Amino acid sequence: MVDKKLVQFTHKDVNLKPIKNLYKGFFQVDLYQFEHALFAGGKSELISREILERGDAIAVLPYDPISDTVLLIEQIRIGAIKSKHSPWLLECIAGMTDGSTDYESVVKKEAYEEAGLELTELEFMLSYLSSPGGTTERLHLYLARTDLSQVESGVYGLETEGEDIKTHILSVDDALMRLNNGEMDNAATVICMQWLALNREKMASKWA
Repeated sequence: MVDKKLVQFTHKDVNLKPIKNLYKGFFQVDLYQFEHALFAGGKSELISREILERGDAIAVLPYDPISDTVLLIEQIRIGAIKSKHSPWLLECIAGMTDGSTDYESVVKKEAYEEAGLELTELEFMLSYLSSPGGTTERLHLYLARTDLSQVESGVYGLETEGEDIKTHILSVDDALMRLNNGEMDNAATVICMQWLALNREKMASKWA
């Protein structure tokens, strides 16, 4: 058991100036200016960083421990168009928290909107910072016990949010193969699938 943290600095070692808003639209961009403690002693020069303020988000992977299947969604992600052959991605269900800290309620709402699922039993996996060099966004990931035996693939999403979402039900082995060949390459989905791969037997036993 590791009983000593490697990170030596805390918030008190950062002198953060008043944050300035630069842009507010679908997303918000703020200017952060700060000085920080240096490993060799002393403090840094004043550093300026433009930070994308997205808010926090959730993602959930519906998992059927009886059939050993998962449900994934497919939708267009325009940010992928520059570096991938198709901007339609295979993903976990996900959504913004809109300031709520009741993450399980957000998970259930998004699962119903994006896949028509009414989730009940959730297992918290982990949370992580998506890209802390450029955004404050933190994602909270869940596994959901789901009976997928009677669920059929379909098209879901809210027209008011421009969503056009197709669901896919895959065996865990098929999903992991698609992960390993690079078909799944967005962070939340990669992490969810890797977590399931590491905890598959434990969760199948717990939820059998």
